[in-house]
Amino acid sequence: MPTAPLALLVASAFAGAAIYVSVAEQPARLGLDDGAALRQWKPSYARGKVMQAAMALLGGVLALWSWWESANLLWLIGALLLLAPWPFTIFVILPTNHRLEAMPADAPGPETRALLVRWGRLHLVRAALGSAAALVMLAAFYWRL
Repeated sequence: MPTAPLALLVASAFAGAAIYVSVAEQPARLGLDDGAALRQWKPSYARGKVMQAAMALLGGVLALWSWWESANLLWLIGALLLLAPWPFTIFVILPTNHRLEAMPADAPGPETRALLVRWGRLHLVRAALGSAAALVMLAAFYWRL
């Protein structure tokens, strides 16, 4: 099953990146004043969304392929967990993202801090989904059913 180690690797990278954002970058960002926090969030988000979206999609497809090759249900569960950030982001996080992107960084509004805090809480779900996916895929990799 050559796709299995790659699926696990990509899922782990996704989880690691999402955890890093939640435990290091977001708290550091919130230590800044509102304008500086928003200025930092904008390019970070612009770069991170491409990377994390690609990893979720690639890892999900590789896990689906591993499921197809092995018929191990854990790969399917891992794939669904790793792909779940896509609809969660589109339907739940994206409205917050759009509001933050529309704010001028040189003149943050009264809701800037609240939206950044909300974004951080919502991003924790992505970290949890990625971590769960990586753990399920690790189990699938070692316990071939």
